[in-house]
Amino acid sequence: MKIDDPRVTENLDELVRILAKIEDSELIAAFLRCLLTPAETADIAARWALVKALGKKVPQRKIAQDLGVSLCKITRGSRELKKSNSAFRRALVLLNQEKR
Repeated sequence: MKIDDPRVTENLDELVRILAKIEDSELIAAFLRCLLTPAETADIAARWALVKALGKKVPQRKIAQDLGVSLCKITRGSRELKKSNSAFRRALVLLNQEKR
C-alpha cells in the first residue's frame, strides 16, 4: 500500500479504535509484536525513546548518539513537540501522570 492510498487512513483509524478498546497492556504488546517485524518494533521503540529524551531537554546530538537514530528523525520529533496541542506532548503528560 502506498502512503497516499485512502486505505492507509481507513486501516489506521480502525487499528486505533481497536487498540483504544483494549484495556490489557499485555494484549496490546503481544498484538504489536505480532503485527510488526522486530526491526519495526525497534524503530518505534527508538522513536518513542527520542520523544521522551526531547521532553527531558536532552541535546539532539546526544540522543542521536545514544539511540543510533538520525538527526532528521530527532528534528521531526522536536518540531512535533513544539506544535500547539502536540500529540507527543500530550502523550508525555500521560506518561508522567502514570509515573506518579
